Amino acid sequence: MRPDRLMRDGEPVRLDDWIGENGPTPGLEALATHAPKWRQWLGPVLSFAIVGAVLFKIGGIDFARIAGMLPSNPLFWMAFAAAYMAQPATEWLIFRRLWNLPAAAILPLMRKQVGNEILLGYIGEVYFYGWARRHADLVAAPFGAIKDVTILSAMLGNLTTVAALVVGWPLLAELPQGLHVQALSGSIGVVVVTSLVVMLFRHKLFSLPRRELRFISAMHLVRIVGFTVLSAAMWHLLVPSVALSSWVMLATLRLLVSRLPLIPNKELVFAGLALFLIGRNASAADAMALMAGLFLASHLIVGVALGAGELMGTARKAATA
Repeated sequence: MRPDRLMRDGEPVRLDDWIGENGPTPGLEALATHAPKWRQWLGPVLSFAIVGAVLFKIGGIDFARIAGMLPSNPLFWMAFAAAYMAQPATEWLIFRRLWNLPAAAILPLMRKQVGNEILLGYIGEVYFYGWARRHADLVAAPFGAIKDVTILSAMLGNLTTVAALVVGWPLLAELPQGLHVQALSGSIGVVVVTSLVVMLFRHKLFSLPRRELRFISAMHLVRIVGFTVLSAAMWHLLVPSVALSSWVMLATLRLLVSRLPLIPNKELVFAGLALFLIGRNASAADAMALMAGLFLASHLIVGVALGAGELMGTARKAATA
């Protein structure tokens, strides 16, 4: 059995030590076997939901147009792969440190990302919790770790939003259509208040040691900044006539607009930012449309592939039971 980590007084404890101190136990494999049925069915249900969402969304993708715009520059595809894998890869590093996960655990983290993107926000966390509980030989007491990672992700997102607001305020103020002052102020208030609440109640909200929380925060910050820079680099590779600095600023402002909760018509606001920064550049508009289409198409492909694998595995288990 692989060593894992349990928590005692806020500190991680090796699983073997915990078993030695607490006497005989039914074993983690037995705990997984007797897990509630909802955990056993969560994966297949999510797989069906993902496949259904794919069938619903696939009609909205103009594959012919995307294919005609695809670049041949290998640097673009390297940057795209890195950007797409930024979240599951950083989360794998986090949970590898906490739980000593194997390399294959990257797959449920990719499904977690797809579930959040094409189904419903945070449905991926529910799926990953169910996966962790089903794999009790790898993971013990996963709820606290997943909760801490999710809260810190939102908190770091809020902090980067505030930083982006400071950087992009001159541009936002000069937009012809502008942003409604009340909505913008309310959005900033929500971001600041939620961050302050987390800070005030951090001792009750977080269950991991401070050292682990610092590591998780650093990984989230690397992911957010890295994804923003990679997005700008990809746009620049598609449209080199636009300066890289303009793309970096636009990517930063897109991060800002996407996270402000009370701003209506976010896509229109972002379109206004793009027009203000790069002008009426048809190639730039096509590049942004291509990027959006590629990410959606990738989510659909990964969702179908991993969902089909999950369903076939469930079918094989049922046939041999």
